[in-house]
Amino acid sequence: MARYTGPKHRLARREGVNILEKTSASLQRRLTVPPGVHGRRRRRRLSEFGQQLREKQKAKATYGMLEKQFSRLVKTVQQKRGDTAEMILGLLETRLDNIVYRLNFAKTRFMARQLVSHGHTLVDGKKVTIPSYQVKEGSIISLSSKMGKNSLVVKLIEENLPILPFLEREATFGKLVRMPTLADVQVLFDMQLIIEYYSR
Repeated sequence: MARYTGPKHRLARREGVNILEKTSASLQRRLTVPPGVHGRRRRRRLSEFGQQLREKQKAKATYGMLEKQFSRLVKTVQQKRGDTAEMILGLLETRLDNIVYRLNFAKTRFMARQLVSHGHTLVDGKKVTIPSYQVKEGSIISLSSKMGKNSLVVKLIEENLPILPFLEREATFGKLVRMPTLADVQVLFDMQLIIEYYSR
């Protein structure tokens, strides 16, 4: 199972935005300085292609996907009828690892991915260990009994942070009520530029 295993802060610094959705003060301070030896040098103005590429890289880093997987998703959606941007977002947001993160069972998407791949999540009562598994409308997502008692998970659930409108949660059980729309999620990348990149 391919995944990024390098420094996480480097991903956010490369894009100049907090794609990791972390609140650490050190990351916030360093976001304006790109990674690498020459990071403090003035950045060149990006071409149209460069802007499209950067938006695509932001989306990939946000959801923890590699190029082959991400391009396959976009190209599959482009063959269907409907709002391409909304369908891409819908598929990204209904990945199992992302749903676990959005239900606040995990502090980050990386932690959510680990919960899934280690067999701590169930979909409609069945254990699923594939982070990219597409959750369907009406599906019930829950944590294993062991993970439901984990102190970090319990603390996250007790914080009672707001849940996005397309989800419902009660204790260690969550439900995908409907497919997400662009109005539901505030994304840090320009979906239209991503579509243009793959339409070349």
